[in-house]
Amino acid sequence: MADAPSTPDVPAKPDVIVVGGGIIGLSAAWKLQNDGVDVVVVDPAPGTGATHAAAGMLAPIHEAYWGEGHILRLNLAASQAWPAFANSLGIDAVDYRRNGMLMAAYDADDKALLDNLGDLHEQEGLPVERLRSRECRSREPLLAPGVRGGVYSPLDHQVNPRRVVAELLNRVPTVPVSAAEVAPNQVTTDDGRVMTCRQVVVAAGAWSGRLLGLPIRPIKGQILRLSGPAGLLRLPVRGVVRGSSVYAVPRSDGEIVVGATQEEQGFDTRVTAGGVYELLRDVLALLPGLSEIDLVETWAGLRPGAPDNAPIIGTGDDGIVYATGHYRNGILTAPITATAVSALVQGHKTPLDLSPFSPNRFDARPSGHTPHPGHLSGVPA
Repeated sequence: MADAPSTPDVPAKPDVIVVGGGIIGLSAAWKLQNDGVDVVVVDPAPGTGATHAAAGMLAPIHEAYWGEGHILRLNLAASQAWPAFANSLGIDAVDYRRNGMLMAAYDADDKALLDNLGDLHEQEGLPVERLRSRECRSREPLLAPGVRGGVYSPLDHQVNPRRVVAELLNRVPTVPVSAAEVAPNQVTTDDGRVMTCRQVVVAAGAWSGRLLGLPIRPIKGQILRLSGPAGLLRLPVRGVVRGSSVYAVPRSDGEIVVGATQEEQGFDTRVTAGGVYELLRDVLALLPGLSEIDLVETWAGLRPGAPDNAPIIGTGDDGIVYATGHYRNGILTAPITATAVSALVQGHKTPLDLSPFSPNRFDARPSGHTPHPGHLSGVPA
């Protein structure tokens, strides 16, 4: 991986302008570029938003929730697309790892919640293993002795999103400005420049709502990065600790990403003492051996959430192509979303049915609809 990405030349008259330089926008731009389309990404600071904060879990199994079969199918298709996507960027360059994921329950009540999740896995025919306490600790010796049980998924993988973005920035032309207004064939930037094109793609994450009035809200997530010996933690671990969710994702270099809070705080990106405390409290209850390694970074990002927790992928009535609202699964769904966006722009068949993710679906939503807050029967994501 290059130490500092060098931006490719910006085309004078791009066919497509992608608004948003997170992993969704950059991946879509790269796919379009590979398909022979001249493209440019508009973003004030590409790769520094939710992607920069993300842990990089590629977890369609552990992100499965009752009543969200359409999201599960999208996530499974996305998981299948990741090996080729990672290979095209460089497996080692992006630290793509396929060693599975363990979800562990701290106490008996937490175990009951995981049993509920296991019932969903069985109903959907997903390949998981339900584990007793000893079996959990055999797979991950760092787990606390009191862990009551867990679920292991061989299909849930991981990647380093910061490395993915660095590789994409080496390949995709970007313009470091904000979009003030968008239309199907032009973008007006915050410095007054009018950029014209054949098609605009909006992939602006949590800011998509402000830009176009979509029902997208920012969901704050605080996250920590620890640093210890490589291999200290064998597997990515998602835990339920006294009803709260926490995860720890190890990198090949010894970094361990711990997260993440879920807060409805608007566009507030402050790291708070309470948020850091809650994450450390829960992760150390689950993995006490992490208490002696270094805390090297705290960060907060804003996930883009739609009312029904599903992403927005498709062409709107306004003629704009949308790729936003991916909530917790932006890293996972980047390759499949990129393929879908390229197909929409070129008028080709999309890789899966996008009707459940249409940007026009909210107009028909019944009043009084209340989405779940991102969890299954009390298990926060």
